[in-house]
Amino acid sequence: MTDRSETASITVKRMNKGDGFSYPILWEHSFAGLQKALREIPDLHPSRVCVVADSTVADLYLEEVLDALDGWVPTLESFVFPAGEESKNLATVSDIYQVLVAKHFDRKDLLVALGGGVTGDLAGFAAATYLRGIDFIQVPTTLLAQVDSSVGGKTGVDFQKYKNMVGAFHQPRLVYMNMSVLRTLPENQFVSGMGEVIKTALIRDAELFRYLDENRAAVKAREPAAMIHVIRACCEVKAAVVEEDPTERGIRGILNYGHTLGHAVEKCSGFSLLHGQCVGIGMIGASWLSLRRGGIPEEAFRKICEVCLFYGLPDSVSGLTPEEIVEASKSDKKMEGGKIKFILLHQIGDAYIDKNVSDSELLDAAAVLCR
Repeated sequence: MTDRSETASITVKRMNKGDGFSYPILWEHSFAGLQKALREIPDLHPSRVCVVADSTVADLYLEEVLDALDGWVPTLESFVFPAGEESKNLATVSDIYQVLVAKHFDRKDLLVALGGGVTGDLAGFAAATYLRGIDFIQVPTTLLAQVDSSVGGKTGVDFQKYKNMVGAFHQPRLVYMNMSVLRTLPENQFVSGMGEVIKTALIRDAELFRYLDENRAAVKAREPAAMIHVIRACCEVKAAVVEEDPTERGIRGILNYGHTLGHAVEKCSGFSLLHGQCVGIGMIGASWLSLRRGGIPEEAFRKICEVCLFYGLPDSVSGLTPEEIVEASKSDKKMEGGKIKFILLHQIGDAYIDKNVSDSELLDAAAVLCR
């Protein structure tokens, strides 16, 4: 098995003319190296930097990050918004714009997304749209953001009842991970992140799934070597998929495994469950449908359920009906030509996109989750 625990960086790279990009993902054990990492990025010479964080993360890490950046640029600002999915909207983005305008940010300046997935989506979308695009970096502080949302350039906000309905693809210039933040991550946030970890293993890394199964105690205890191995494996999968399909025209769709039903549960439950928990529920439904379609054997389905439950992910949801979940899934942004692009498994580590999942199949899969 490959030892991924010693390597401190990888590079996400696509050299195609017109949509090329290249940026490092760094693993460190503090924020002290952030300024050095930024100074080493070619053609990044801002005069103004704004660190965007939610109220929870700001209390924990904002001063430390501002201190790490002190002396690099003449103007160092911060923007703090109320923590929670309910802040992920155009109004918050507008508030970011107001700060940038007031402080005379121009196209050479920089946003820093310090926090979890909501912060990365908000700051990334503000960066993608302010002055038609300025640079930003990701400094993810949750497991979910480290293994998934900080890599790949997806940015956006919720609109009305639709999750991530307004957005843009805008790649960061750097992803800087301080591994020490995982020590203080609340358990429910750790569990949420494990939802995306297991998803990544199921779609394209059977070796990672075996590692999660065989090293349960080390991963659950957040042992540093185990976590770096897991996070690096997830980033390698995400980087490979993004390099091949940066704007989700094809294979990148497999990253949405568990998300069709998961997003529906997330919305129907009023966001009372965290994103990764809902992905976990959605994965059970998608795995069950993969079993029914003959893609995976009963033994594999049971192992998926067992591993999800061990890491604290729910396998069902109460208070919802299958009909509610299916109806909510119809507003999913992954619809194409009136059909849902549903992700299924040929086997563990091998996912595919299916556009022929019927309403009755969806209803049956949702029924498995409503108990």
